Amino acid sequence: MSDPYETTEAHLERLLGRALNSFDLPDALVERLGTALAHSSSLYTTHHSPSAGLWRETHRHTYLLSDGETASLWELAYRLTGDRGTRHEVFAGRDELVLAGSRLFGEAGAEPALYEGPEPGAGEADGDLGWGVDGTEEDLVLLSALFAAPALGERHREYTEEESADHARRVLRRAENADRPGEEVAVLLRSAYAHQITQAFGGRQALADGRDAGFSLYEHAFVLLDGTELSLWEVEHTATPDGRHMCEVYGDEAAARGAMELRTRVR
Repeated sequence: MSDPYETTEAHLERLLGRALNSFDLPDALVERLGTALAHSSSLYTTHHSPSAGLWRETHRHTYLLSDGETASLWELAYRLTGDRGTRHEVFAGRDELVLAGSRLFGEAGAEPALYEGPEPGAGEADGDLGWGVDGTEEDLVLLSALFAAPALGERHREYTEEESADHARRVLRRAENADRPGEEVAVLLRSAYAHQITQAFGGRQALADGRDAGFSLYEHAFVLLDGTELSLWEVEHTATPDGRHMCEVYGDEAAARGAMELRTRVR
């Protein structure tokens, strides 16, 4: 998870700092990203196979730039067989991400394994310089509206089977909002046997009193014993009168994003 206090500038610096190949990114793209006002990070796919010693994830980091355009970086995080250290590489386009998967894991035509969902920017032109400025309407709405837009596309889910019922209990326990999911949802989640955590939003926003506050939105998706799926939406923010960190939990994404928007009016 990202730090809710982290600025977009710090997020970008951390992303580029850990990437083994950040020097391969076009200078023009890096310069443009330096003007980013907000960002959103999404986990797109995961592939965990402990028996085979394989672990990798793909992330999409989308930035709202000062001129109103958007730019995306695609990140591949992975561990090689016999190596427990996590390595990171970052790419300006999805095609480069797919090629990296082929290079690292010997997967010809690796695209389905690394990415599932609608083609980003399908039928739309990239930016003139061709360095990953998607310019898609979905991205622009997501970041310029900051809180109101839904997450991009359908995420491919690969759940982790690890103390999921206890994880759900802890998420609900740290919620401070009075309208958090009640006992009925808590009872259902006692049968959760797998879960996945996805960051749907991360960034900072100016409050009504002129202060900046950090906001992060996470989806905690659970699989119950009867095969049904249930999600909790957690908002982490510092939009409190004294600037302290606060967690709120909601039963659906719209309510969570509405709460974030409401919190920007705190005085």
